[in-house]
Amino acid sequence: MEVTDWDMADHINSKEEVIAYLEAALEENDMELLLSTLGDIARSKGMTQIANDLNLSRESLYRSLSPDGNPSFSTVMKVLNTLGFHLSLKQKATA
Repeated sequence: MEVTDWDMADHINSKEEVIAYLEAALEENDMELLLSTLGDIARSKGMTQIANDLNLSRESLYRSLSPDGNPSFSTVMKVLNTLGFHLSLKQKATA
């Protein structure tokens, strides 16, 4: 049996998929998952171009968006903006 590497970035093909993926990550309230998700999306769009748009090195952006990364909130917001998104809030449903 041959095993190949699977990369989520290779399977994000539309804006709707990006939105669903980001929303699912945000619902988990898990920063590591959110960073990993942003990393997947950035790789699917071209990490080098996004890093250039942010005036960061590609390596720095990879580190920031790794599960062990610790980017500033400003960096996360800049990545979202570069990807064409902004955050908005909605009130949690109460049980």
